[in-house]
Amino acid sequence: MGMRAYRVAYDGRSYHGFQRQPDVDTVEGRLRSALVRLGVCERGDGLPEHYAAAGRTDAGVSARAQTVAFDAPAWLSPTAFNGELPDDIRVWASADVPAGFHATHDATERAYTYYLYAPPDADRHGHSPVDDERWADAVDALAGDHDFHNLTSDKTGTKRTVDIDWERDGQFLVVQFTAGGFCRQLVRRLVSLAAAVAEGSAPLSKIDRILSPEPVSGPDGVPPAPPEPLVLTDVRYPDVTFTRDEDAAADARRVFEHRRATARTTARVAGHVIDGL
Repeated sequence: MGMRAYRVAYDGRSYHGFQRQPDVDTVEGRLRSALVRLGVCERGDGLPEHYAAAGRTDAGVSARAQTVAFDAPAWLSPTAFNGELPDDIRVWASADVPAGFHATHDATERAYTYYLYAPPDADRHGHSPVDDERWADAVDALAGDHDFHNLTSDKTGTKRTVDIDWERDGQFLVVQFTAGGFCRQLVRRLVSLAAAVAEGSAPLSKIDRILSPEPVSGPDGVPPAPPEPLVLTDVRYPDVTFTRDEDAAADARRVFEHRRATARTTARVAGHVIDGL
């Protein structure tokens, strides 16, 4: 047995978040069930020795590089791990890490990507057009060092340094948020606030109000954007090099390509119905 870290990709839409909870289906709950069946941890409520995860994701949020680490037997490759997991959760890389490694506390940087449906012009389905210049102004105002206490329900740790990069990709804005760590729902509320400014439903001055020391609540608050377009893209650790398990990675690509094809087919069917109404 030795400490080992694993990269985990998952489609979070079917789960009540990452972290284990009683009586609901979560990604971590599925990982634990797989480890029980593999004999790596005991039945009951326990987890493997020294287990930790890079962080929790909300219900509906997906991941490409969630990271879990624990005392693991040498034979527990990503491919072996996947043999007991559902298709929408795939382990695809691993790394030997030193004793005392902690997947939460040793992470130096986390990156999330949000795919915001943001048509630059009004469409026939009633979506408000998103002005790229107003979006850029909003993102510039939100990036950097701030106390984000009005954009999270967390009571402590709300001072963060957040880098925001974005690009337009057709009808979408692809937005990457990078920080040492994120408060609860912070990324989704940042997206929601920037989108409101870009759509013209909120003035740019609202950002100053949200970032001010005074608390904001009620109709002046910022609701979170939907969780499904959000992906935990990367978690970085100094001096840890993950080795891709080629068989596991190929299997993960196959699974997610099938899910992508299914989603495209569903969109075409919905479009066919819309066109006839």
